[in-house]
Amino acid sequence: MAETERESMEYDVVIVGAGPAGLSAAIRLKQLDPELEVVVLEKGSEVGAHILSGAVLDPCGLNALIPDWKEKGAPLNVPVTRDNFYLLGESGHMRIPNWPMPPLMNNHGNYIVSMGNVCRWMAEQAEALGVELFPGMACSDLVFGENGEVKGVVAGEFGRDPDGTPGPNYEPGMELLGKYVLLGEGVRGSLSKQVMARYDLSEGHEPQKFGLGMKEIWEVDPEKHREGTVTHTMGWPLGRNAGGGSFIYHLENNQVYVGFVVHLNYRNPHLYPYMEFQRFKHHPVVADLLKGGKRVAYGARAISEGGWQSIPKVVFPGGALLGCSAGLVNVPRIKGNHNAMLSGMAAAEAAHAAIRDGRSGDELTAYEDELRSGPVAKDLKRVRNVKPLWSKFGLTASLALGGFDMWTNNLFGLSLLGTLKHGKTDAEATGEASNFPEIEYPRPDGKLSFDRLTNVSFSMTNHAESQPCHLHLKDPDIPISVNLPKYDEPAQRYCPAGVYEVVREDGKDPRFVINFQNCVHCKTCDIKDPSQNIDWATPQGGDGPNYPNM
Repeated sequence: MAETERESMEYDVVIVGAGPAGLSAAIRLKQLDPELEVVVLEKGSEVGAHILSGAVLDPCGLNALIPDWKEKGAPLNVPVTRDNFYLLGESGHMRIPNWPMPPLMNNHGNYIVSMGNVCRWMAEQAEALGVELFPGMACSDLVFGENGEVKGVVAGEFGRDPDGTPGPNYEPGMELLGKYVLLGEGVRGSLSKQVMARYDLSEGHEPQKFGLGMKEIWEVDPEKHREGTVTHTMGWPLGRNAGGGSFIYHLENNQVYVGFVVHLNYRNPHLYPYMEFQRFKHHPVVADLLKGGKRVAYGARAISEGGWQSIPKVVFPGGALLGCSAGLVNVPRIKGNHNAMLSGMAAAEAAHAAIRDGRSGDELTAYEDELRSGPVAKDLKRVRNVKPLWSKFGLTASLALGGFDMWTNNLFGLSLLGTLKHGKTDAEATGEASNFPEIEYPRPDGKLSFDRLTNVSFSMTNHAESQPCHLHLKDPDIPISVNLPKYDEPAQRYCPAGVYEVVREDGKDPRFVINFQNCVHCKTCDIKDPSQNIDWATPQGGDGPNYPNM
């Protein structure tokens, strides 16, 4: 097959992803040297369209990046006024007092935000500094130099037919080349996966762990609305079936973020994370808040949960991994946006120094050093054992042991447990269906709980059907020949958007169907498939969810 010819454009730094990490890197680069040529490429139809986060934002990253953010109108309008922690039973609840918790768990000084809107505001700041920003430009491939270094990306390819061949309106896209390429794609980014495999960046580090986060925005009765209130729950309905919990954040305009996280290391392949979320909303504590209200948006995304011991080597020849591409979420705090910003700034400072010294295409070792010794390291090292304790011993024991470990780290800067390992990947953790009971879920009532496809319509997701499916099966036979008999094909349940179906027709063998038009780009399939047979790649630019203010 003839190699596609593409035009190219050269920059000093090419940044993939207009999330908090990529935008922080772009802003910092232009702050350091207004003459640097910096471009940010975003696969969403606009900045913020693919951003989904809780989110309670620790402003430490923004304070460091743009100290006068208040004067510049950053959309941080709702300071946290109250913290609630509940342990749920099926019909009751117990409040966990705040006083035994380490100071790091206190949300005083943090803000309830829409990270989509924060990123839109950050994009305005970046463009005001001269950053070139192109939404709707999916980066489909890497460009390598003569010495094997990353020297750019392919972006803006459109018009391939479903079989992958160029169609009549094919546009080959462009090569955007840079002295350094910074990848801020978020969790399980397709280019980040490539560089991690090519340069063996995970060697010597624990496997990354993940959760699936699902979120709805509700407008509630004004009499029930408590602006600034943050509530987290654990326990029911997951019980011993899986780790995870919920968040309920009261922002402005009588709106509430209702979210649910399921750790993807669950063993029972019959577990249905989306239906666990829907069932959760029928708990009296939640149902009372939501009754009389209406859901206005829905979305889902994977969350990196491996923490300190799972951070791979973050630099490679010609570039670096930023934010969730590196896995910088603090699991007990349920926060990663501040670390994403700090990582973007650190990578920018390393790239600026390298370019100033006349370098290009090498490893930004100064960024690696800063990430492993600076504020991100301090934030993540002291909570590094919470996730493995939860995985090994369950909720109750991990509350006590994890709390004790965080206190010793907070008071003495050390852990009596050392650094615990995660062990299996989330895919390997999946057990065989015959060893676990099936789980019966109540039907959604259409008032508090909803079926998947109805909810997906509230994510404003759209994909052009004429393009190739962006969910690639390495072996198309495995879903039916292996995953169905062995695991009851869990893809039909772990996907929060109903992308995967096993279709059974009278007198015919079952078929595996991929409805890629529904995909909300959460990457759960790429992570949890027990045969690791699904490879998530970017669809053409602008496709996917169009989140308003997630």
